Amino acid sequence: MARFRIVTPAAASFTVAGSDYTLEMEALAGLDAEIVEAPAEPAAFIAAAREADAIYAKGMIFTAEIIAALEKCKVISLGSVGVDSVDVAAATARGIPVTNVPDTFIEEVADHAMMLLLATFRRCIEQDRMVREHRWKEGRPALLKIPRLMGQTLGLISFGRTARAVARRARPFGLQVIAYDPFLDETQMIEQGVMPATLEEVMRRSDFVSMHAPARPECTHMLTERHFRMMKPTAIFINTGRGPTVDEAALIRALQEGWIAYAGLDVLEQEPPSHNNPLLSMDNVILSAHTASASARFDEARKRRVGQELALVAQGKWPMSCVNPAVLQNTLLRRWQPIGMGRGPNS
Repeated sequence: MARFRIVTPAAASFTVAGSDYTLEMEALAGLDAEIVEAPAEPAAFIAAAREADAIYAKGMIFTAEIIAALEKCKVISLGSVGVDSVDVAAATARGIPVTNVPDTFIEEVADHAMMLLLATFRRCIEQDRMVREHRWKEGRPALLKIPRLMGQTLGLISFGRTARAVARRARPFGLQVIAYDPFLDETQMIEQGVMPATLEEVMRRSDFVSMHAPARPECTHMLTERHFRMMKPTAIFINTGRGPTVDEAALIRALQEGWIAYAGLDVLEQEPPSHNNPLLSMDNVILSAHTASASARFDEARKRRVGQELALVAQGKWPMSCVNPAVLQNTLLRRWQPIGMGRGPNS
């Protein structure tokens, strides 16, 4: 048995078929570490992972019950931005750092958000359908009802890395950008040409609202009927963040009753959606299958990053991207960067 034993569920998660752990093991080479698969069923996984040094979290929900059973675990590492599959509060209570990959897919998600913004605004799917259905002459009259993009307002909910990348893309199109994020110093927005605003101001003033709030318990149904009723009837709602941050029933009603004009959604409350979800049959909605982060580099980049985090902990060092950094001071891990890295707990 290796000195540093990493246990992971034997189930694929955001990965390609037939892949192994070669990429994760690159950073772990020479550290007497191994990645061992265990059944993706709670009781069987607990039995296999009880004395694991680390957990590579994928393919299942890591509940408080599972985390409580981990006797030697030094880190729980995720290969995703979202950490909603792990009970972070339970891990924090046990003093276990939880890591994610927050800066690996930023550009892809920002591209996707802008794609949805432009496709909904210029009614891309409708225009395509008109051509295919031999309704050529209907295309121009439909767009004569749409104002020009330049000068309109994009409102961002949360101003993390992805939202900032969206703001950078939006400005060359002539969009004015405002943002709501109660956890950030306003100067961080102003320095990037983004005006700080309250959540109510974002909903009322924006021609486009782009949702970037994380899937944390406090953000569940952050946007409700009350918020959608504040929006302009011509406004467009974009979500490339997490589905549960939005009361989907309220969004559906907003689209059906004309409180807002359009939506571009990469994420839904239930994924995949049920066959009778009204969003699937709406002409004023463009959907994608939670694919905003996908690109040719997706699998390689996130797997290598997971391996790097695990390798740092295997060497007794702080990981780079810890979502519960308060626990680090009380572990046997040591801070190793001589200067702030500008991200994560070491900044």
